[in-house]
Amino acid sequence: MSPDKIITMANQIATFFATQGEHRAKDGFADHINNFWEPRMRRQFLAMLDAGHEGFHPLVVSARSLVNEPAPEEA
Repeated sequence: MSPDKIITMANQIATFFATQGEHRAKDGFADHINNFWEPRMRRQFLAMLDAGHEGFHPLVVSARSLVNEPAPEEA
């Protein structure tokens, strides 16, 4: 998936949860990514965050530690 699409989708999710208070927003964002993004997409997303890719909503960056790394065997 294109990096711009990953950023757009992550930011849309963050915008939705941002109104729920910091703790709930972080948990809600991470839960959504963990439950609905397939492993390859999540892997790409995490690599982009870890590389310091710009353009992510601050909530996305702050919730990074709550997003699960996909298992290596997951496609």
